[in-house]
Amino acid sequence: MKLWQKVVIALLLGVTVGYLLNAKGPLGYDGSAYLTTYLKPVGTIFINLIKMVVVPLIFFSLVLGITSMTDAEAFKRIGIKSVVAYLFTAAFAVLIGLAFGALFEPGKNIDLSLLIQKQGIVTAPTTSSAQPFDLIKMFVDMVPSNAFEAMANDRILQVVVFAVFVAFTINKLGSKVKIIKDFCHAAAFLVFEMIQTIMGFAPYGVFALTAWVVSSQGMDVIKALAVLAACVGCALFTQYLLFGLLIIVFGRMSPMPFYKKILETQSLAFSTSSSKAALPTAMRVVNERMGVSASTTSFVLPLGTSINMDGTAIYLGITALFFAQAYGIHLDFHQYVLLILTATLGSIGAAGIPGGSIAMMGMVFTSVGLPLDGIAVILGIDRILDMLRTTVNITGDSVITLLIDKSEGTFNKATYYDKNL
Repeated sequence: MKLWQKVVIALLLGVTVGYLLNAKGPLGYDGSAYLTTYLKPVGTIFINLIKMVVVPLIFFSLVLGITSMTDAEAFKRIGIKSVVAYLFTAAFAVLIGLAFGALFEPGKNIDLSLLIQKQGIVTAPTTSSAQPFDLIKMFVDMVPSNAFEAMANDRILQVVVFAVFVAFTINKLGSKVKIIKDFCHAAAFLVFEMIQTIMGFAPYGVFALTAWVVSSQGMDVIKALAVLAACVGCALFTQYLLFGLLIIVFGRMSPMPFYKKILETQSLAFSTSSSKAALPTAMRVVNERMGVSASTTSFVLPLGTSINMDGTAIYLGITALFFAQAYGIHLDFHQYVLLILTATLGSIGAAGIPGGSIAMMGMVFTSVGLPLDGIAVILGIDRILDMLRTTVNITGDSVITLLIDKSEGTFNKATYYDKNL
């Protein structure tokens, strides 16, 4: 049985067990505490194993990808293409989110004060006094003062900057540092093999995490915010379809092989809510089953999981409008422009781990003067929506990687259309 099939079965079993052991399930028995004590640790170990190799994976795969490009002009060209493509798709995703938020008005009929009370928050909504978003500071913070500290604290953007700088310097020095280049290449393949071993544990981790999440989710707030969840879901599905349109327009190919082969990656992204967790599988699928060259895969895809989160961009846009509508705050044109800018940059800064968008939400809301008190309200459904938007995130990364490789002429179309892969 293929890994993705095992993961899907584990996911369904997890949903079933979680539903049966939910306080409002058919058995009327609340087993969430039992699952938290005995089952959740299995999922936590799985996530920790992945997190253990995420930083080495990103660092060595980026170094591998860049140093494999002996043509400096090709590296520069692919790098520019990647960043522009990721920024464009993220900004467009924010617009999709704002459009759905304005069209369906998910916060219009929500009694936010009642929901805040249900969540145990007794303070009245007030405009945040946090510091406004500082674009210059964001770019300054991308450059680490201590590379090892950045790695230890999972500051992914700083790790990316350091990895690119190291790889660029290795290319510049050439044969003088061949031993370092060979070491980085060997380390990359070592990490890849470690990840293959960890992925064998995926079905058990997915089952444990899913059962725990379903059993412990509160239902009252979820029902009250059903409109918001539906709105986000529709927007994410629209973005998902647009990925296929990108393949048709820019790749001039049928998107069906992509949609079929990406299922394995999506199942892991959905169940773990982490684009970093799905990255190893995405790299293997894009390279071996879709025909994308190894050098492009090793460079563009890890970069994408660090700076491109279309699902998160959509989510930030919709939730900003949701709270503006719920609090009766009218946003002017200037504030909409700020929303687009900060939500795009916020999606770049959001870590590819479960709940990473919550921190960015504060930044986006502060930029347009929205209260932060209500953020806790959506935590009841955030995990579920996180699973959906993470699936969109890793799908978008894979699409851009495929299209950039095709534009470079290194794409294997026969592999892409091979039904046996």
